[in-house]
Amino acid sequence: MNGIILFGKRFVPYIPHAELEQDIDRLARRMNADFAGGEDIPVLLCVLNGSILFTGELMKRLEFDMELMTIKLSSYQGTSSTGSIREITDISGDVSGRRVIIVEDIVDTGNTILYLRNKLIEEGASDIRICTMLLKPEVYHQDLKLDYVAREIPDKFVLGFGLDFNELGRNLKELYILDE
Repeated sequence: MNGIILFGKRFVPYIPHAELEQDIDRLARRMNADFAGGEDIPVLLCVLNGSILFTGELMKRLEFDMELMTIKLSSYQGTSSTGSIREITDISGDVSGRRVIIVEDIVDTGNTILYLRNKLIEEGASDIRICTMLLKPEVYHQDLKLDYVAREIPDKFVLGFGLDFNELGRNLKELYILDE
């Protein structure tokens, strides 16, 4: 894990892949306990593009039947949040009357997750759980409870394992942090 440079910004190693896998293992054990023996099939809603790797790794560890759906939202430009949510593609299926587990890569202000929760309520989801790989508690000030958090991190810009900087770096196995 060496440092990398993207668009003139330096990123340094932050969280090794092995630690991310341990975090996902712990999260999956909790989710398996919560969803074991359920009679309905919940929806895993992958928030594109950032959650692709996390969702894939999580799915490999889940022992209950689930249906995968996607939605593509955007709220970042460069290294900072724009404060507004753009819906690029709608939910890829019908969530009416379904239990939905939102799978997000990172929650910071919580604006995206709140937007998505309200959208799912409007579309008739019967139950909504929120799962995120990363949470920045310093900047999360919503009243909305997050059900599954793999890891808390400081309010720093991170890259890798699905997270990007201007669409690059998602393919990195480890997490990198902006070297300020």
